[in-house]
Amino acid sequence: MTPTAAVRPYRSGDAPALDDICVRTAHNGQDSRPFYADPGILPVVFAAPYVHLDPSLAFVLDDGHGRAVGYILGTADTPRFAEEFRSAWLPRVAERHPAPAGPPRTRDEVMAGLLHRPERMIVPELAAYPAHLHIDLLPGWQGRGHGRALMRTFLRALRERGVPAVHLVMATANTRARAFYDRMGFHEIEVRDLGDVTCLGRTTDEPDRP
Repeated sequence: MTPTAAVRPYRSGDAPALDDICVRTAHNGQDSRPFYADPGILPVVFAAPYVHLDPSLAFVLDDGHGRAVGYILGTADTPRFAEEFRSAWLPRVAERHPAPAGPPRTRDEVMAGLLHRPERMIVPELAAYPAHLHIDLLPGWQGRGHGRALMRTFLRALRERGVPAVHLVMATANTRARAFYDRMGFHEIEVRDLGDVTCLGRTTDEPDRP
């Protein structure tokens, strides 16, 4: 019998696979390795802190052989997460990825700046959407319904916790991801001075819709 891919809770042994997925999808959904001197900074900002601080809200797409080929992760309480990011996560990684000394000059320095400024996650216009998420799938697993399954699993988990709504921040240039989020019922949230990113949100009502 051919193994079937399925969504399951994150396990600690999945950590290297999640780092790899993040790196291979972080440049507008494409491989980030050609664009960064140390692409390892990307999962340090966008993946590893979530499974370290809030592992119960991390889910992976298992390829049927135990290997994670996609994930969705996040937090139910963004302000709390930002506080714990500074107090419990940043001390673990700051020495390897120091803050830029001045205005960032490279993509690596931009990411290091984000790493050292977790308070950036707290945006007044997003207060009604206290949870936030990140979702990524390796290219060969995209467009097959797996993203929808991951998203529904995450929304159900938030709903069970009594969290009313969730937001995400995405690169505006990633039009393929935007089309997916639109299909999943997300809408744009107006936030000033965002630069090249867009904020989207939705309630956790009817997590299996559409």
